[in-house]
Amino acid sequence: MTNKIVAIQGNHPSKLNPKTDTSVFLANEIQRKKYRIFYFDPKDLSIINSKVIAKGFFIKFNYNNKKFYKIQKKKNLNLVKCKYILIRQDPPFNLEYISSTYILETIKHKVKIINNPTSIRNISEKLYSVKYQRFMPSTIFTQNIQEIKNFFKKNKYVILKPIHSFSGNDIHLLNKFKLKFIQRLIKKHDYIMCQKYLPKISKGDKRVFLINGKICGAISRIPKKGSYLSNMSKGATAKNIQLTKFEKKISKLIAKDLKKEQIYFAGIDFIDQKLNGDINVTSPTGLKTLFDISKINLAKTFWKYLKA
Repeated sequence: MTNKIVAIQGNHPSKLNPKTDTSVFLANEIQRKKYRIFYFDPKDLSIINSKVIAKGFFIKFNYNNKKFYKIQKKKNLNLVKCKYILIRQDPPFNLEYISSTYILETIKHKVKIINNPTSIRNISEKLYSVKYQRFMPSTIFTQNIQEIKNFFKKNKYVILKPIHSFSGNDIHLLNKFKLKFIQRLIKKHDYIMCQKYLPKISKGDKRVFLINGKICGAISRIPKKGSYLSNMSKGATAKNIQLTKFEKKISKLIAKDLKKEQIYFAGIDFIDQKLNGDINVTSPTGLKTLFDISKINLAKTFWKYLKA
């Protein structure tokens, strides 16, 4: 019989902010159903004697304590003993990240893994949006300097994003082509996403939560004054929001496609009714923020659909 254990592959709890972190929010909810939480870092994942072993620790979360977590017992755990495994570490989507998906892939038919490690590996969060470009601002994906220069000629203000970064890191707004700066960015990140800047980002974007192929909720994230970054980690504030008919139509389309790809939990973003090109499947965030401003608990929905 499978143990009531949820393993979380993620960043160490000491690096998490309990006020906003979705991993903590999900773990706290499933603890109510008497599941134990086992936490491990992807670097501590191994295959030994054909078994997938994680060196980590059992942990208890408690929002009421000043220190919101307590490590209970360190252990080398055979992950097939778990009921669920959540892949929740932040990008960058580097070779370590990719290797961990290959390792977990070997047990995906024995344990429910969210999101499916094969699907995470196959779906580049920004490049996957190419199939929806008709719903996006003018966008190119390249590391070719001449193509970027041509894009600047057509668009006065341009957002530059590394395709494998996260949380608004190394995103830049330029109003003219800056050769040396762009060369440094490409040297650091290889492929980048160049997108026409949408000024209405100052009014906020919309983060849509997709669970099990369904639209389950949304929030608006408003950049702090003088910023164009809507990430909560960059100082944005959140408010309740309603989706337009058009946004619902696009969200349903993407939700349906992602379910076919065996992506259980994802986040997508709109700016001024345009998809911004980020299809968040590695470690979607925002559920705790939604709960704080609306009391809508999508952690319950998350586990309900899994029949936990």
